[in-house]
Amino acid sequence: MTATVPPTSDGPIPDPAGRVELPPGTTFADRRFVNDDLLPVPLARRRWTTYNFAALWVGMAHNIPSWLLASGLVALGMDWKQAVFTIALANVIVLAPMLLTGHAGPKYGIPFPVLARASFGLRGANLPAMIRAGVACAWFGIQTWIGGQGIFVLLGKLFGGWAEASQVGGQPWTLWVCFVLFWALELAIIYRGMEALRRFENWAAPFVIVGALVLLAWIANKAGGLGPLLDQPSKLGWGADFWPVFFPSLMGMIAFWSTLSLNIPDFTRFGAGQRAQVWGQTLGLPTTMTLFALLSVFVTSGSQAVYGAAVWDPVALAARTDNVFGLLFALVTVLVATISVNIAANVVSPAYDLANLAPRLIDFRTGALITGVVGVLIMPWKLTETPELYIFTWLGLVGGLLGTVAGILIADYWIVRRTALDLPALYTPGGRYWYTSGWNLRAVAAFAAGGVLAVGGSHSAPGKGPFPEDGLIPLLKPLADYGWAVGLAASLVVYVALTAGRRRT
Repeated sequence: MTATVPPTSDGPIPDPAGRVELPPGTTFADRRFVNDDLLPVPLARRRWTTYNFAALWVGMAHNIPSWLLASGLVALGMDWKQAVFTIALANVIVLAPMLLTGHAGPKYGIPFPVLARASFGLRGANLPAMIRAGVACAWFGIQTWIGGQGIFVLLGKLFGGWAEASQVGGQPWTLWVCFVLFWALELAIIYRGMEALRRFENWAAPFVIVGALVLLAWIANKAGGLGPLLDQPSKLGWGADFWPVFFPSLMGMIAFWSTLSLNIPDFTRFGAGQRAQVWGQTLGLPTTMTLFALLSVFVTSGSQAVYGAAVWDPVALAARTDNVFGLLFALVTVLVATISVNIAANVVSPAYDLANLAPRLIDFRTGALITGVVGVLIMPWKLTETPELYIFTWLGLVGGLLGTVAGILIADYWIVRRTALDLPALYTPGGRYWYTSGWNLRAVAAFAAGGVLAVGGSHSAPGKGPFPEDGLIPLLKPLADYGWAVGLAASLVVYVALTAGRRRT
């Protein structure tokens, strides 16, 4: 990359399907904003099909934290119908921004941080990128800890004595070994690149479905049939006790995938066309999450019938069997399920985001390694200790901020620019996306307004979380339970208002 974009260039080349690529031989002299991983994917390499996107979502949806979402709702007092309804509705809602932001991927072949340059500016894009990267690093740590813990529990059942090992840092050293080995395995797979990820997801997806069905069959047999799994009553009813739990839970469910609603272009940029990404995501996300919610709440309800208390952690439940084959199968399922989602959802995005921060120093593989290190350093395992902390505090806060970013991206790409972007300018300082020294102050203002409204009222019950009982800003407390929706709507409206009359590519 030694020459600038020729000023006489014919511009990006569209194809009959409406996809766009840079002219052959286009290079950029200023390496502060470009490297090979951030450049648009050439049309010849955009070949992910409907099945690839559906398999990606099946593999990502079938994981332990998403199991904990549904089973956690049962633990909070919902019955199986209420829990499945909450999760199904949330995933239908979050599918909309997923498809809207995903549109830029097949059309332009660009990842999320490059798309964000159109609205935030070439430098300002680092603001949403670093927020997304920070969330992904935390999720990577959570998933890796859960995966390592699962291996520890199941191997302990197989060989015994693991839990009694001497402690290091408050945990048995054998648990740390499982955690580190699992961490290294994940990074080894992602280091091979996106094509290796596509192949892994293609076979991991059906395998994990089989594992969940086996767990359901086992607990149904223990309970004496499916009847006891469906008969567990709601502790909340459908009245005044239900709705205060439902709305923050709904926002928490939306927040679970609000991360991907931002960086889905990281995957759709490899799509063969809009049809592939639209149908693949529509068939893969809401259907899979609803099916998995059914499985998890049935199994959790069954554990309540069998053991007298809801066991919301599938690893802890699987560890109650004394069957060696069953334990080995559960161990492999935990490995595949956790690797499947953690690599796709929590390593790909921050790898691109970090590359966007310093393209000359960080490529995709280096960004993935940094993600792995940060994910360990933040020590995130406490976030899943209770369903209140996991669903309300962590997911609620994250959802509010990410919804705010999504509102700006959607407003800029669909309302202000009508999906028309100047592809070379996304990599060129001083161009139309340079704004004020690389920052679009209108986007920053919209983010600030939406973010304050979305998370300013964050509150916790006494002893249940880090926020004041009356909220950080008491006046905004009523909005806190709707953080994702408030953030998205507020930032969208403010951004459109601030850019009125300035529509351009």
